[in-house]
Amino acid sequence: MMTNLLVRIDMSRQGFSKGQRKIAAFIEEHYDSAAFMTAAKLGEVVGVSESTVVRFATQIGYDGYPYLQKAMQEMIRDKLTSIQRIEVTTGRIGDNDVVESVLNQDIDKIRRTIDEVSREDFSAAVQAIINAKNIYIFGVKSASYIASFLGYYLDLIFGNVHLLNSNSKTTTYEKLFRIGEGDVMIGISFPRYSIMAVDTMGFARDRGAQVIAITDSMISPLVGKADSVLLARSDIASVVDTLVAPLSLINALLVAIVINCKDKIIDTFSSLEQVWQEQGIYAFEAEEEHKNDA
Repeated sequence: MMTNLLVRIDMSRQGFSKGQRKIAAFIEEHYDSAAFMTAAKLGEVVGVSESTVVRFATQIGYDGYPYLQKAMQEMIRDKLTSIQRIEVTTGRIGDNDVVESVLNQDIDKIRRTIDEVSREDFSAAVQAIINAKNIYIFGVKSASYIASFLGYYLDLIFGNVHLLNSNSKTTTYEKLFRIGEGDVMIGISFPRYSIMAVDTMGFARDRGAQVIAITDSMISPLVGKADSVLLARSDIASVVDTLVAPLSLINALLVAIVINCKDKIIDTFSSLEQVWQEQGIYAFEAEEEHKNDA
């Protein structure tokens, strides 16, 4: 995507107006800043009109400014430092209400995830997990929390889950070395992408396992290692990693698995409910049991 944008600019340069040449120069030198500007703001910074910016986007082959902006964002997807994220987030929100701004951004990510996730890959992932002899899940740093969430429920349902949430190569491969045909590997990573996620997925695939990637873009380095790709939008410029849409996608994955294995899962949870009740696991139920004993 980065090369594609710069090539488009180079190929179209001869036909640029003076204002468009200024836009091109600014993008080439400051795409990390331009990627999060509106067309109006970019025009203001460069010294041209908003309409000139919009015409520039179509001149180099995009269907409007939002597509050019997306291309610039892809250029920096894995390059924003924590400090740059803070600066971008502060600039985005400004004096607006923080709660409304952040929640609306999360709503937008879920909407985009609905549009972008492949239903074919989603169905393939569901069937691979259901049929797996063993399920391995890799997620580190902030992704470790949603990996643990997924692993918790899959282990309740199937009892064959191995959670890999360490940056230690020794620990990770000690847990992974038995993986092979009939097993499934689920790799979860968002910008800034984990090298370990890419490496462990490649290792699993080389051993004959089915590999599922949960990531944010088709340019993610996880994609090349995966048999099925589940896209969920995160925010590459947020102060904190925004995992609302990935968690929602994981919820959908779990629900689909339950629907496909309804009878088996009912039997499993019936047994679990009995154990929970006998052991007084949940507060109100345990309290009620004590009352009955009295």
